[in-house]
Amino acid sequence: IMALTSDPNYQKLEQWYKANAGSLNMRTMFDEDKTRFGKFSTVLDTDDGEILLDFSKNLINQDVMAMLLALAKSRGVEEARDKMFSGEKINFTEGRAVLHIALRNRSNTPIHVDGKDVMPEVNRVLDKMKAFCHKVRSGEWKGFSGKSITDVVNIGIGGSDLGPLMVTEALKPYSAGGPNVWFVSNIDGTHLAKTLAQLNAETTLFIIASKTFTTQETITNAESAREWLLQAAKDKSAVAKHFVALSTNAVSCDFMFQWVGGRYSLWSAIGLSIALHIGFENFEQLLAGAHWMDTHFRSAPLEQNVPVLLAVLGVWYINFFQAETHAMLPYDQYMHRFAAYFQQGDMESNGKYITKDGSRVNYHTGPIVWGEPGTNGQHAFYQLIHQGVMWNINSYDQWGVELGKQLAKKIEPELKDESEVTSHDSSTNGLINFLKKNFKRVQ
Repeated sequence: IMALTSDPNYQKLEQWYKANAGSLNMRTMFDEDKTRFGKFSTVLDTDDGEILLDFSKNLINQDVMAMLLALAKSRGVEEARDKMFSGEKINFTEGRAVLHIALRNRSNTPIHVDGKDVMPEVNRVLDKMKAFCHKVRSGEWKGFSGKSITDVVNIGIGGSDLGPLMVTEALKPYSAGGPNVWFVSNIDGTHLAKTLAQLNAETTLFIIASKTFTTQETITNAESAREWLLQAAKDKSAVAKHFVALSTNAVSCDFMFQWVGGRYSLWSAIGLSIALHIGFENFEQLLAGAHWMDTHFRSAPLEQNVPVLLAVLGVWYINFFQAETHAMLPYDQYMHRFAAYFQQGDMESNGKYITKDGSRVNYHTGPIVWGEPGTNGQHAFYQLIHQGVMWNINSYDQWGVELGKQLAKKIEPELKDESEVTSHDSSTNGLINFLKKNFKRVQ
């Protein structure tokens, strides 16, 4: 496959950008096309409700989207996707398949690696997790003094921490009847000490999550936790009742697969803390939701394929506008760790400078991902996002924040009743009306 910047589809976009990007004005595009929201939004009708993707407030038109999708096709996105789903070893430097999709393959359709279907082994691990979750949540699993487990401490870092932490926070409303969960990642001893100070050794279970048990931070924290437990238990036989290991080189639970990278592993046994917290039945619902999206990604035409649409928009901004950061701003407080989770997923995956054929890249491979809950951001950094960096300004006023308050006061009353809103641009109208329709459904 030819170099990206030599691809005629890339060069066509580059020429269009140089000639026309300066004239892309958001207000003008909405004023001139009252149906813009309908053209640049799509609704996913999932098993559990609708998901709306509105990408109409991007600096695009239909020509740009057609060129971006043509670029995706010419770069072999569809072929690469099919190779991943069929178990080909697309992780070529490590000689491995990339099969996090198998972890949540609820259809149980066979997926072969080296001629062997991996699904029986996936299901064996899930059955093992289910049985363990039942023992802990029912109180059958006892600590060294005969008491049931009330608290679970996940000791891991990177993908063995960020994913489970993000999901357990996001799914807190489903945690009734489960143990409290805590996450320790930092090798700075205060992280572990601060956590343990709140816990009782008799009722605490430690999950040591490390793909290879060569991660120094995790090993150090695990050893410190073991010392803390033994100070209370005084007997080394207590360790087996309070520690489980998740690893490909497992000590007590052979739960991991070589073909799953850490940052893609929350749907594997690395998600044991999630399953313990919310219950295994809810963990299966998490798997089912991911499988639904995998099926959409695998089968939807690129023009309606939500992951692909978002990906090509990212290419448009970073490779053509030279926009080097991507802000993720969830407005649901339960999602407050999502930006940190996705930061690793994107930046550790795509932060590379050598291509598949061994040459150095001469283009950006990914943005700097960052973010915070949106409402907090409105009162912190949105000022700079909206108005930019300028010399000779007054650093001490906050007119941007005040303007936001005025805009909110205008929209708030429109959310109170069921009438259709038409007073804004088509995107804002569409978002408000989608919310009102779905608020009505859940009442």
